[in-house]
Amino acid sequence: MKPTILLTNDDGVNSAGLWAAYEALAPIAEVTVVAPATQQSAVGRSISIFEPIRANAIVLNGLKAYAVGGKPTDSVIIGLYALSLDPALVVSGINIGENLSFESIMTSGTVGAALEAANQGTPSIAFSLQVEDQGDKFDDPRYHCQSFEDAKTVVREVCTTFLSRKFPPGADVINVNIPSHLTGRYEVTRLSRKLFLTGVEKRLDPRGRPYFWINGPLVGDDEEGTDVHAIRKGNVSLTPITLDCTAPEANSELGSLFSAPYRDFSGCTREVP
Repeated sequence: MKPTILLTNDDGVNSAGLWAAYEALAPIAEVTVVAPATQQSAVGRSISIFEPIRANAIVLNGLKAYAVGGKPTDSVIIGLYALSLDPALVVSGINIGENLSFESIMTSGTVGAALEAANQGTPSIAFSLQVEDQGDKFDDPRYHCQSFEDAKTVVREVCTTFLSRKFPPGADVINVNIPSHLTGRYEVTRLSRKLFLTGVEKRLDPRGRPYFWINGPLVGDDEEGTDVHAIRKGNVSLTPITLDCTAPEANSELGSLFSAPYRDFSGCTREVP
C-alpha cells in the first residue's frame, strides 16, 4: 500500500500550487487534500477557537477534497482529528511566494500549518515557490501563470526521501524554498533574519482621514549559508526548523539577573544584596 499524505496550504483549496503538489505526490502516496476554503496567507499559526469551523467535501479537478472554513492550522486539526486521518506526512504548499527568514516563517500560514502538524506529532514539510513579481502573491491563486514543473520535481524528491526515513534529529519541520529559476542544487541552510525592509505608507481616504499600508522591498541578499542567499543563487533551500523557541544561551545571564529575587512569594519585599 502507498503511504498516506495530508496535503494543505494557505493560498486556499483552489490554488494552482496546491494542485501542482497533488500531481507531484499522487504517484507515490495516497493524498487527501484538506485546505482552507479561501485565501489565508500571512495568518501564521493562528487558530479558530472563538467560532465554529465548517469542513465541506467538494470535488475539484475531478478529485475529492475538503474545503475548511478556517485557517491552515484549522485544516490540519480537522484532517487529523475530525476526519481521523493518520498520515505518514503532512505537506503544506506549494505556496505561491517564498517563505524565507525568521520574519516570514513566523507569519506564514504555509509554515504555520506544518508547525501545527509537527506539534500534533506528524512529520511535516512546507514548500514555497519564489515569485519574480511580489504582486503575484496577491493575484487569484487559481490562475497563477508561473511554471510548477521544477517545483513538482522537488516536492516528489523531498517527500520520497522522508516517506522512507525519519527527519534528522532535532528537526520538527523541513522548510523548502524553490527558486523561480532552478539552476543549482539542494542546499541545507539557516534562516535569514529578514526578508523585507519593512516600511509603512500613509494615505488619505476620500474624507481626509489617514490609513496605512505595511510595505517594503525584499532584501537584496544575505550571508553564505542562509536561505535567502541560497535562493538568490538558484539553489533549493532546505531549512530544518524546531518547535522549541527557547534561547538557552540566555539562561545563564537571565538567571543571574533574578538569582536574588526582589520580592518573595509571600509578598514581602527583600533587600537586593
